[in-house]
Amino acid sequence: MNFKKYLKSTAVVLSAATLSAGAAWAECATDSLPGEMAKPDGFPARALTMVVPYGPAGGSGQVAQAMAQAVSDLTGVSINRDHKPGGSGTVGMTAYMATPADGYSVMEHIDDASSAHALDSGRPNPAEDLIPLVTSQITFSQIYIRENEDRYSDWPSFVEWVKAQDGKATIANVSKEGSMERVTMKFITDATGMKIQQISFDKGAPRYGALAGGQVDALFEQPGDVRKFLDAGKFKPILTILKEAPEAFSDVPSLTDAGLDFEPLFRFRGFYVKAGTPEDRVEWLKWAFQKAYCEESYQAYNESKYMTLIESFRDTEGSKELITATIAQYRDVYKSMGLEVK
Repeated sequence: MNFKKYLKSTAVVLSAATLSAGAAWAECATDSLPGEMAKPDGFPARALTMVVPYGPAGGSGQVAQAMAQAVSDLTGVSINRDHKPGGSGTVGMTAYMATPADGYSVMEHIDDASSAHALDSGRPNPAEDLIPLVTSQITFSQIYIRENEDRYSDWPSFVEWVKAQDGKATIANVSKEGSMERVTMKFITDATGMKIQQISFDKGAPRYGALAGGQVDALFEQPGDVRKFLDAGKFKPILTILKEAPEAFSDVPSLTDAGLDFEPLFRFRGFYVKAGTPEDRVEWLKWAFQKAYCEESYQAYNESKYMTLIESFRDTEGSKELITATIAQYRDVYKSMGLEVK
């Protein structure tokens, strides 16, 4: 399978996003924005609704809660979260696209929206059918095992054990074929020769619980989403899907350490409003969500979720560039995988 064209484009787009270990920003990304912005004709005159196409316990649910709180603290406007999990984000996207374009409904979504459009152009394009207000998280993935696991203890012994199971080993992952997680696992299994069953979970809590309870042998996830399991000593990362290990995980092998030669794919999460929303309301929402990124509560949240290891902020134009490049990249890799791209 030839991924060279895909990998080259990925490297160009995302290489600038990775910071050296221990790097930090002296100033927050939106400190230059004004501290206040007048509401356009009284908008919003009531609470906003935030559609979240995933459950409350996973990474999307957590970032939605943190951003909603930060926006409310900044503006005094309440935000009610409406979780609509299912179909790797498609249920929530469908529900959101049926709401009025009046600015009272916003949406949290992840890179799944970009990969879904890459596979089927009939699905909403998050850079055109939606207006990105802010991308507030860009992060990497890891593979985890239980801390008390006695069948293997690190990446080399895990690979050796999986190969000996004749395809019976299992890893908890998301359900959507063609997602960042599934594509990355394809890279890994092709490179290592492992055969491993990917057990599908749309919601974060059952996915994490499957590893904690021993129903699966490993877990593919982002570190911030399982921070409480790491802090409690229940989960142990055995592979960091970055070219170089960040300082926070200096004892965990990176792709380079493991001899895996592919460019990592990143999880990104952001907030959107429907295209066609009145421009003055869009501008106020852009200000509110971008300024809220620098609220102390949100910065503390990102810090707690390892979101300072990767440059996590993109404004509207930066988000459009990221999304457009991601769509093109996924189309290339889907074609290389032999998937039907519509």
